[in-house]
Amino acid sequence: MKKILVIVESPTKAKTIGKMLGRNYKVIASKGHLRDLPKSTLGIDLDNHYEPKYIMIRGKGTLVNELRKEAKKYNAVYLATDPDREGEAISWHIAHLLNLNGQKNRVTFSEITKDAVKEAVKNPREIDLDLVDAQQARRVVDRLVGYQISPLLWQKVRNGLSAGRVQSVVLKLICEKENEIKNFVKEEYWSIKAKHKEERINFESELFAYLENKKMIQMDKINNETEAKEWKQKIDQKCFELNSVKKSKKSKKASPPFTTSTLQQEASKRLNFTTKKTMSIAQMLYEGIDIGKEGIVGLITYMRTDSTRISEHTVADAKKYILDSFGNEYSNGGIQYNLKNKNSQDAHEGIRPTSIFRTPESIKSHLTKDQFLLYDLIWRRTIASQMSSAEFESTKLIFKSGELFFKSNGIIMKFDGFSKVYSLSVQDSVLPELKEKKIIEAYNINLEQHFTKPPARYTEASLIKLLEKLGIGRPSTYSPTISTILSRKYAELTKKTFVPTELGEIVNEILSDSFKNIIDVEFTAHLEEELDEVADGNLEWKKVVDDFYHPFSIELKEAQDQIQKVEIPEEPTDEKCSKCGKPMVIKTGRYGKFMACSGFPKCTNTKSLVVDIGLPCPICGKPIVERISKRGNVFYGCSGFPNCKYVCWEKPLKKCPECQDYLFEKKTKTIHELRCNNKDCNYKEPMENMDERDKKIDSLV
Repeated sequence: MKKILVIVESPTKAKTIGKMLGRNYKVIASKGHLRDLPKSTLGIDLDNHYEPKYIMIRGKGTLVNELRKEAKKYNAVYLATDPDREGEAISWHIAHLLNLNGQKNRVTFSEITKDAVKEAVKNPREIDLDLVDAQQARRVVDRLVGYQISPLLWQKVRNGLSAGRVQSVVLKLICEKENEIKNFVKEEYWSIKAKHKEERINFESELFAYLENKKMIQMDKINNETEAKEWKQKIDQKCFELNSVKKSKKSKKASPPFTTSTLQQEASKRLNFTTKKTMSIAQMLYEGIDIGKEGIVGLITYMRTDSTRISEHTVADAKKYILDSFGNEYSNGGIQYNLKNKNSQDAHEGIRPTSIFRTPESIKSHLTKDQFLLYDLIWRRTIASQMSSAEFESTKLIFKSGELFFKSNGIIMKFDGFSKVYSLSVQDSVLPELKEKKIIEAYNINLEQHFTKPPARYTEASLIKLLEKLGIGRPSTYSPTISTILSRKYAELTKKTFVPTELGEIVNEILSDSFKNIIDVEFTAHLEEELDEVADGNLEWKKVVDDFYHPFSIELKEAQDQIQKVEIPEEPTDEKCSKCGKPMVIKTGRYGKFMACSGFPKCTNTKSLVVDIGLPCPICGKPIVERISKRGNVFYGCSGFPNCKYVCWEKPLKKCPECQDYLFEKKTKTIHELRCNNKDCNYKEPMENMDERDKKIDSLV
């Protein structure tokens, strides 16, 4: 039998696949790219149709020589890099270095299981040059932007800055949201709620309409307390007559299997994982984990995908599992979710377990805590996608009190369906069983003051959802893009939301004024569509680059002449320099803000910038201070670090009455409460807002 050398990117992947193939195969890792554009120069020949000037990556020479030496020992060399454009490009570069062009030596698989890998090596194909060209076009355009705008920012602002094609658009979205918040003018409004108790059930009704000329008129906003009191005087507290009862059945379908984007969003919301952490753990699960008797096996399919399609055998296995575990009424009969949107490449399956019957609990002992949590999320989402809808009964009661109308909403889950394995964040809101014309009373009438709220800042989940909706970038780029924005200090994560820094706003203003196409959402989304056309073989990649670069080069030349030098102002402080006595100022450096002596350069004294939040450490009594992590996240820790290592990610608000640690606010769509920072203490205080609860119910049904 002929002997075959298989080349993959990752040593872990090589180890996993090596145990699946026989003795006639040898698997070696390229450890990523072997060729790339040079770091020190543009690396694009602008006078020769944008021809890339690829070079061997520094430090990879020994590895390339080893691969060449090994290739001569085998009858064939198979390139088994990841099944996406990036993987296709890596294989193309390896083929060039090993002189393997034009051969049927490319093998792909979307899951690392014995059957999938063995089937792939039986059916090698030629490298798909259309996919390679699409990747080249993206790489060249991104290089042209990054390597020509970044030096401009160094010259006009300061060293260490960068501007990327997708990165700049994301920064613009963050800054635009902040401007909306700054320009927001809050408005006062009031609500009037009646409290009732019938059949041992406490519930509320809210004023929403009044009678005029025998017609029910929906109320406008109640603007102030005076108006609210005037309406209250018209309420007959002893007589709330049930005017109508409306009951309806509602259902909620299960979501499809995960794509890269939806996995990142759900892991952020449910597990509090960053996009970077999610993708890192998913990579481990894909490449293989030793799970005991089965050995090393890939637990999930390839995690860079924009498709929700899953294989027929997975649908069949999920149906069998559901029927055996929950019963016939919980199965939706089997759905493949093979429809795709216009921006989807649909190159391979959605993210799913490689075996439905490999339940999270059965392999929990072989996984780390975070690996288990992410695998459990993926497994449950896949199972849920093949389960019946959750069924609800919605009830709406309309009461008439004098000439006023009050409404009360309730919802009860009648059949849990898919939520049996993939929880819904909706709780039952029970109303009493009342017949029309029934008269009840209100034991209290509450006037509540409210203020309209500014738009919410983006979280990682909501930002990714927006990028996907707008067609900006690709799911695999979201994590590195967000990491770059944070590492460059263009934005900070405050309470898990993105807040642009002064530096970020300056950079965004420069780019917005001088490079309108680069930061235009529609322009960027259109470029992604053109790259898809290249991948499909319908468009020549150099034409895409030329159409982009011609107007960009004009903007670049004008910007070099028009942009003025920007001085980032120093913030004065009351603190004196410990070395020379001059006032300290707050400066912005590559790693964020810090304090420095105003006597620079004669005095080079600097110190870290920390903010005292006015609370003592529960362990040692020293002040708790606000700090910034390396990723730009705000956290709170003892000023006595490293001697005292008290730390929490949420801002402490008040002491816990049970353990004397601090309580912090926990707020989600369904939860608003104070929780103790101590993991061993379960103390919590509810802060439920009934108005928000009713909005939540209305949004569901």
